[in-house]
Amino acid sequence: MKSKVEILPSTLIYHELIGLEIQVIRSTNPALIGIRGLVIDETKNMLIIENSGSRELKIPKADSEFLFRIPAELSEKGRRSDTFVKIQGNLLLSQPENRIKNIKKLRKWG
Repeated sequence: MKSKVEILPSTLIYHELIGLEIQVIRSTNPALIGIRGLVIDETKNMLIIENSGSRELKIPKADSEFLFRIPAELSEKGRRSDTFVKIQGNLLLSQPENRIKNIKKLRKWG
């Protein structure tokens, strides 16, 4: 049986974001506010989101705030509903692989 990775709201910034649903709730560019979709890729400075129209949109992490949906099956054990987490984009500014490595350090010392 394949084990599922549990995602806690407090550690979301250290996890893989690809595959999560997202909405831009604040941005210095007003045209980006309200964009929602699925994270399909990530770079050091950008999140690439596929919206409902199958368009790929590049959203800068800096100076933006996002609302992520963590599906119940990936949330804390015993959760029966999805969890929504607000994240400041500046906390995500890093190469994804480096950010993900930091969760191992947290688990080792935490």
